[in-house]
Formats: sequence, C-alpha cells, structure tokens
Amino acid sequence: MTMFLQSARRLARPVLAVALAATALSGCAVRTMFTSSVVQPDKAAPGVSQSVEKTKLFGILPIYRADVQQGNFVSREMVEQLKVGMTRDQVRFVLGTPLLSDVFHPDRWDYPFRMKRGDGTITSSHLIVYFENDRLARFDGGELPEEKEYLQQLAAPTP
Repeated sequence: MTMFLQSARRLARPVLAVALAATALSGCAVRTMFTSSVVQPDKAAPGVSQSVEKTKLFGILPIYRADVQQGNFVSREMVEQLKVGMTRDQVRFVLGTPLLSDVFHPDRWDYPFRMKRGDGTITSSHLIVYFENDRLARFDGGELPEEKEYLQQLAAPTP
C-alpha cells in the first residue's frame, strides 16, 4: 500500500510541473487571444505624424483607455514668433521650457509632443531649436499646424 502511494506522489509531481509550465506559457498568448490591435496611418498636417491603434476585448468590445499627453505643445503661431538672434530666455518665453536639453549638445533644445487618445489616435510632432553663442541660430521641425487645427485634431470626437 505504501509503495502505491509513493508511486502516485512521484507521478503527480511531473504532471503538476507540466500543468504549471503549460499555464505559464499560455499566459503569453492570453493577451493576443482576448485583444486585437490594428495600426492604421491617418492623414495629418505636415510636420505632424498621426496613427490609429484600435484595441478591442475579444475583438468586439472596446477597452477604455485614458488620454495621455506628453511633451510640449508647439503651434505654428509660436514658431512664427521665433526670430534668429533671440536669447535663450526669449525662446523659453515663447516656447516654454524644453522637455529635452542634452548635456552633450548644450546648444540644442528639443520640444517633442505626443498625444495618445483613449480611442487609439496618436498625434506627435517634434521641434528642434539650435543655438550658437547663446543666440537662436535656426530651428527645425517641419511645418506645424495652426493652434486651431491642432486643437481640432486633439479634441475627442463626440459620440
């Protein structure tokens, strides 16, 4: 009788280990089984990239996601106020404090912007400002939209 119990315990251990391993490995696929994600490019203003990422539970039910805004919002009106020769303080007054100021590139300020709405729409832009002798030398970031256009892109559609 004891021999039967010992053999049953020995058999249960490998079966339990296999079951645990199968459960852990299938957990990696659970996310893809219950959600589907489709990324489609969307038309946006020049200098601004926009894409759509739709995520649904079981491929049917939409999942609630909060809006996430990161970086500095910079519009065409703000860029039009920049003039070559402005001091760093004047540029900071017009555009705000830069999100990125690199220690290795002290004469370059980066103003990235990214807005991911809950429906999956992602809007992003990037403005780079270059200085020489603590004066504005040039700036690059493409043609940013006007503030009104930008706000229309960022505004959530009403259902």
